[in-house]
Amino acid sequence: MSTKRDYYEILGVQRGTGAEELKKAYRKLAMQFHPDRNPGDKEAEARFKELSEAYDVLKDDQKRAAYDQYGHAAFEGGRGPGGPGGAGFDFTSFSDIFDDLFGEFMGGRGGPGGRGNANRGSDLRYNLEITLEDCYRGKNAKIRVPTSIACEACDGSGAEAGQQPIACPTCKGHGKVRAQQGFFTIERTCPTCGGAGRVIEKPCKACGGAGRVHNEKTLEVDIPPGVDEGNRIRLAGEGEAGIRGGQAGDLYVFLSVQPHRLFRRDGQNLHCRVPVSMTTAALGGQIEVPTLDGGKARVTIPGGSQTGKQFRLRGKGMPSLQQSGFGSGHGDLYIQVMVETPVKLNKRQRELLEEFATLEDEESSPESSGFFAKVKEMLAGKAE
Repeated sequence: MSTKRDYYEILGVQRGTGAEELKKAYRKLAMQFHPDRNPGDKEAEARFKELSEAYDVLKDDQKRAAYDQYGHAAFEGGRGPGGPGGAGFDFTSFSDIFDDLFGEFMGGRGGPGGRGNANRGSDLRYNLEITLEDCYRGKNAKIRVPTSIACEACDGSGAEAGQQPIACPTCKGHGKVRAQQGFFTIERTCPTCGGAGRVIEKPCKACGGAGRVHNEKTLEVDIPPGVDEGNRIRLAGEGEAGIRGGQAGDLYVFLSVQPHRLFRRDGQNLHCRVPVSMTTAALGGQIEVPTLDGGKARVTIPGGSQTGKQFRLRGKGMPSLQQSGFGSGHGDLYIQVMVETPVKLNKRQRELLEEFATLEDEESSPESSGFFAKVKEMLAGKAE
């Protein structure tokens, strides 16, 4: 009788769990117990292999059906899911798990540069904070990215000088091997060469045969005018170097915009709240307001303006990301008046305001007069 734990129990799911929930459970546990996160921890490594074995069976509809009917006995004819040699599953790399999590979001890994290319470097993410002015004008930014770069000693081949990789003796250069698993013949990635189809007899001492070393590189990022929070810029081939000369991954620069002291952005439009003195709001006048290009604009305030009144300055907003230059495709700037009540009045100012209060009538304060008239009507209606 098999002493293996139940695959569903290993992944912490019920038997009827769907494919998406199963994948989520595996991702979470695989990230937790991956050997790259637990160097030297044999218990974590064993747990990771157990998780990989369980998921490899349950994610496949045919193998899952066989397991649900026969349990572990369904695979004992081939001495376990790993075939005649025992446990021989693909040992998922940490970058593979990252790719499963973010592959679709980053545009996927299909085709020549996809999952089929076992030596392809990982995609990287870099978070870059910029100002609203940068969004308006555009910017050329220099960034330093910690990554893996091609080893100079072996020129990325992974082999010592004068040596060349040879065809893998296990898979004969195909990168995949076949194994009998109970009722099924399963094709899997070659465990010897990791799918590369080649092995190195004398690995490079500088990189240990990986063909890449950890380092930092400085890159220039061209940020076009009109970008917004959450936009990303893809730098093809600037991610991690591939293993043993494999294709490099891509770098994705994600933009975040610092809050501005004066302006609030809404798509291509800008909004600015401008305090206006009570006398200017009442009598009318002109004010100067800032614009994001560093200039100023004059706004005429008509007499009797109230808090919340907006003034539109056409073409003073953000440029469109699709436009190649300035002068077209700009949004608008909306100036919102905030009438400021005077504070810390001196004696003369107070006297003048008190005098004004004695002269005030319904016509000079129509909003408050109308409101209290409605209140009076409401109370009179209740009294009846």
